[in-house]
Amino acid sequence: MSETTQTPPAGEAAPVPPLVVNIQYVKDLSFEVPGAPAIFTQLRAQPQVAINLDVQARRIQDGQPVFEVSLVIRAEAHDPSPQTNGQTAPAVPPTVFVAELTYAGVFTLNGLPDNAVEPVLLVECPRILFPFARNILSDVTRDGGFPPVLLQPIDFVALWQSRRAGAGAAQPAVVA
Repeated sequence: MSETTQTPPAGEAAPVPPLVVNIQYVKDLSFEVPGAPAIFTQLRAQPQVAINLDVQARRIQDGQPVFEVSLVIRAEAHDPSPQTNGQTAPAVPPTVFVAELTYAGVFTLNGLPDNAVEPVLLVECPRILFPFARNILSDVTRDGGFPPVLLQPIDFVALWQSRRAGAGAAQPAVVA
């Protein structure tokens, strides 16, 4: 099939999309294995991974509809069955690895009503970024010598709604 691009008639501007992805990038990435190399011989079961995810958005320049949206993900894995040598198990299982990723994008919003800006920045933009961040986290943990961490799909609408309910009017979700 061929694609046809229609040019607008003379004097008319091309329609501007309401959401433009300018760039996506890894803003920060850290992977630590505090017990290496011993942890690789001591680990008897797949580590238990706790995931913490946050979405942050900020306006890049005052008066401009250009925003940076960041997915901040922290995956911390613990050994579910540490060797105790007959002693009581420690209260906090040993840390196997810690992966921290901030994956960001710069987005331009065109012609959106004021009440639509926050949901677009905290729901739609993270939906665009998430598959890429998920892949990076999976690759990093696999390349670190562990089973890949595969994030399950995130309901960004529910995350945004719970953030609004928890924060109330105390703090804005989008930094202007």
